[in-house]
Amino acid sequence: MTIGHPVSVFRMALLLAAACSVSTAQADDFLAGLQKAAIAADSADWGWWGTDPSRYTQWRSHSNRLIPVYTYGTGQMAGPANLNSYCGENSPYRTEAGVRRLYGRVPERTVHPDASWLDQTCLAELQRAAAAAGKKYIFVVLFDGLDWQTVRAAAVYNEHRVSWHSGRGTGTHFQNDDAHGTSQFHFMVTSPHNRGTSTDVDTQTVDNPGGSRGGGYDPEAGGFTPWDTPSDPGYLIGRPQPPHVRHAIADSASSATALMTGVKTYSGAINVGPTGDRLTTVAHQLQESGWAVGVVTSVPISHATPAAAYAHNVSRSDNQDIARDLLGLPSVAHPDQPLPGMDVVIGGGFGVISDRRESQGQNFEPGHVYLADSDLKRVAVENGGRYVTAVRKAGQSGRDLLQKAAARAASDGHRLLGFFGVGDYGGHLPFQTADGDYRPVPGNRKKAERYSAADLLENPTLEDMTSAALTVLSGTEGPFWLLVEAGDVDWANHDNNLDNSIGAVNSGDAAVRRITDWVERHSNWDESLMIVTGDHGHLLHLERPEKLAGSP
Repeated sequence: MTIGHPVSVFRMALLLAAACSVSTAQADDFLAGLQKAAIAADSADWGWWGTDPSRYTQWRSHSNRLIPVYTYGTGQMAGPANLNSYCGENSPYRTEAGVRRLYGRVPERTVHPDASWLDQTCLAELQRAAAAAGKKYIFVVLFDGLDWQTVRAAAVYNEHRVSWHSGRGTGTHFQNDDAHGTSQFHFMVTSPHNRGTSTDVDTQTVDNPGGSRGGGYDPEAGGFTPWDTPSDPGYLIGRPQPPHVRHAIADSASSATALMTGVKTYSGAINVGPTGDRLTTVAHQLQESGWAVGVVTSVPISHATPAAAYAHNVSRSDNQDIARDLLGLPSVAHPDQPLPGMDVVIGGGFGVISDRRESQGQNFEPGHVYLADSDLKRVAVENGGRYVTAVRKAGQSGRDLLQKAAARAASDGHRLLGFFGVGDYGGHLPFQTADGDYRPVPGNRKKAERYSAADLLENPTLEDMTSAALTVLSGTEGPFWLLVEAGDVDWANHDNNLDNSIGAVNSGDAAVRRITDWVERHSNWDESLMIVTGDHGHLLHLERPEKLAGSP
């Protein structure tokens, strides 16, 4: 581990003192104290999740909040490669024709003459326009479950003050860095085409196109900006009060599909349209034009967001087949002519083992759930495959293992596959908490995750994964596209765990910094585009944000 890197130094300290008391380590961690107290009392004067201010732990799902969008390398562009082409007076939500193009119909209370928000599908259009305008490097950093309130919580904690109440704000690298004046900020709708569509993974068919509930966005209920207090908080989670209507709530699969293809679809779909037609992603198009493409995630390798970068499947739950698409192997969706596969695939899922998963259909192989063991062997260069593989190994530094594999892949012209994670907790990377350590406190499940010294040593960080991806992709000496997912933000918010949530934002922010450092050293913002955003919101309310800054 590199001495001088603050996170690596702390991780090494944890390895040398694994037996230290958790209570001692957290004695001066006021944010962990706030979280523990809120869980114990099921209430907190500084905030809550959901719609009931008297209960802290009522939240389990997603919301339709407007989601912040930060772009870099767009402010100097003209036409559709500029974010302003999709928001303000250009918002598709100002006209019936614009809304119909998104949903195939005009949802109730969704067209508004004062709409300024873009739609998540616009970000696929933006990427395509940027490539057409001559950009050589496109980066999409997707913080799963990141809404404006989650950003604000992390920023207030980081800055130790409450300095802003609306807009872009400051406090994280992605907020502070204006990319030499080329950065822009706005917000978007994430509601899907529909929710409730049923599918068959074995036949890859959609049984009831249109589902049980259509999407849309009512600003009179949910707010005109992400920082508005909604007039009907229940609307944002599908429990509206009259006269507001019920719209389908976003999930990660439909949202990521919209971001990657420009087409809204049903919840649970991976690059499959509302009637089951397969969609072309930005990565597909760019790869056909000679670009290298890669994906990195802090959660399992074939989860919804990394899946939507490239795979095709009627169900986000068919993980082994999704992994096959990512790696260019025959799958249930592409049995005879596999997809070409991605140049870099790095993520979690290691150690999640099962003998049976009905959600993955008849071809599920017992063993690793997210990447079949036979497929892992099959793609390795040692067995005639195209990937240098870096798999979590007992007693070895995950960071060093991944760096060496990336260097080998770049020098020998191979692809890179990294497979890591903590199997006991679903396969994600260890959670970095707000103060930078790896000692989570409980969330609404009432049980905190506990990592061994081996868990910390044998797993890289999301920043390490991003660095490895850049090594391989830049080694191709051509244009490239990279998706980086900070997926643990969503896991933390589902758990009503602000300590984990802020830590997840900051670990993802470190990956953003790694990308901006690469652009500054090896390229510039005239030929690079970066998008930082979330795929959907949660429902955190900050009543006294100054408490997150350390004030009494």
